[in-house]
This record gives sequence, C-alpha cells and structure tokens, in this order.
Amino acid sequence: MKKSIFRLTLLAVFVTLFAACSTSYAVREKPEEVIYLRPAPPSADHVWISGDWVWNNGKYVWHEGHYEIRRPEYRWIPGQWLSVHGGWIWLHGRWRRY
Repeated sequence: MKKSIFRLTLLAVFVTLFAACSTSYAVREKPEEVIYLRPAPPSADHVWISGDWVWNNGKYVWHEGHYEIRRPEYRWIPGQWLSVHGGWIWLHGRWRRY
C-alpha cells in the first residue's frame, strides 16, 4: 500500500514538473483533430515528423508535419495531449534514443 502511494505521488510530481518546465499552456478543451494527407517520403531514409500544436496569441495553432532524415539509434515520439487540472496541455513530439 505504501509503495503504491509513493509511486502515485512520484508520478504526480513528475507530471507537474514536466508540465511546468515545458512551454505548453493549459486550455479547457483540446482543439479539434486535424486530418490531412501525408505526402510521399522523399526517400527511404526519411521519417515522418507528425504535426505539432504551437501556442500563438493565446491559442494553439496547428503546424503540419514534415519529413526529416532518420536519426540512427533514435525514434520519433509523436506529440500528445495530456489532461491536467481540468484542462489540456500539448506535449511536443521528440526524438528518443532506444
């Protein structure tokens, strides 16, 4: 029981610190999902970088995705919405080493 409470507390602290350190802003409702056609890759060495929500003039604005050269030993983690304190923040996509 004590381990579970400790783990939940640690997770809450981590999420709070991550949200505070990011450049994300909380909104009450997520923007509507954007649907668009992905163009063909320029080569087999390219990976799709998903679109991203950027804070601009008090609201999130969509920036379409694009292709980048694949990075050895890394994979692309797409951005995602995170529910916090009755609202939502956008966690930007990033490269992660595997």
